[in-house]
Amino acid sequence: MAGYRKLGRPTDQRKAMLRNLVTSFFKSEDGRIITTEARAKEVRSLAEKMITLAKRGDLHARRQVLSFVTEEDVVRKLFSEIAPKYAERNGGYTRIIKMGPRRGDAAEMVILELV
Repeated sequence: MAGYRKLGRPTDQRKAMLRNLVTSFFKSEDGRIITTEARAKEVRSLAEKMITLAKRGDLHARRQVLSFVTEEDVVRKLFSEIAPKYAERNGGYTRIIKMGPRRGDAAEMVILELV
């Protein structure tokens, strides 16, 4: 796993949260999620690793992605729709756009989207 940021959570909760964020990122129809900046930076590295694995397209890569992404239909979408779009691109599949602070706790909010 990528993580250098602890995100204020114990290891098991942090891993579960990042797995869920990556899954919902690929699951979304428009390929974007809104989250905090620190979480987005962690999710970005994990999502790009999943896309790179999906670009390989073999069975071992599919099983590696399935061990991290929690839903089979999302893995199917990743391998059949998302990865072929980036076949000619070497990394840099995601973009972070800053939105400004959240009203409740002033955490910096961002949009994480596929390029």
